Amino acid sequence: MRFQDKVAILTGAASGIGRAAALGFAREGAAVVIVDIDPEAGAEAVEEIRHQGGEGLFTLTDISDEAQVIAMVDAALAKYHKIDILVNNAGIYHQANVVDTPLEIWSKVMAVNLTGAFLCTKHAAAAMIQRKSGVIINVASEAGLVGIKRQVTYNVSKGGMIQLTRSCAVDLADQGIRVNCVCPGTTETPLVKAAVNRAVDPPAARRALETVRPLNRLGTPDEIAAAILFLASDEVAYATGAILSVDGGFTTQ
Repeated sequence: MRFQDKVAILTGAASGIGRAAALGFAREGAAVVIVDIDPEAGAEAVEEIRHQGGEGLFTLTDISDEAQVIAMVDAALAKYHKIDILVNNAGIYHQANVVDTPLEIWSKVMAVNLTGAFLCTKHAAAAMIQRKSGVIINVASEAGLVGIKRQVTYNVSKGGMIQLTRSCAVDLADQGIRVNCVCPGTTETPLVKAAVNRAVDPPAARRALETVRPLNRLGTPDEIAAAILFLASDEVAYATGAILSVDGGFTTQ
């Protein structure tokens, strides 16, 4: 019960990595605030947390909208009176090279993946500073560490999240707040499965994703969630500004 009596906010937590992490925090004693734009899946996630004996709250929030982020943080504080952990996990994806990427797509991806993380950090950290305590975990990507073809906007947004981690780690250290980052490789989330299934040859598309990494497989949401929980725990209380790759060895090559 590493997170007994803690309050954790997780964005993009209605499915995939975010949901796995939310369930993990709840199993280990945290009250969990599920933040997402999918009301049905968000409500289901909270119900699953409660079914396993945990405590949860869902807030319908577009994290690219500052007013909605402020309302989300206020709702968490109104119910639980503090914020101990923030996991910036929400993100969207677009596939195209720089020439073929419309400005509106660039702006939308940046608004969610990077500005959204900035806004949630800004307003959650303000509450953490009052108690001189807190942990923020950013979920970036292997795409933030290397250049991956035909996903320029996503790559840049995730690279920005890594720098957001480092900048906030040094800014907030004297306030008792740690900021760390997990960089997942391709993981078997509903979004990835759907993308593979849309391919002309789904089995070949899956194998292509697997064989580019030394472990020769995709990750699971639970494996990425375990890394998030580890960096959020007091077991590594000396770590801030850390960038942890969990990518089957992809970025070691």
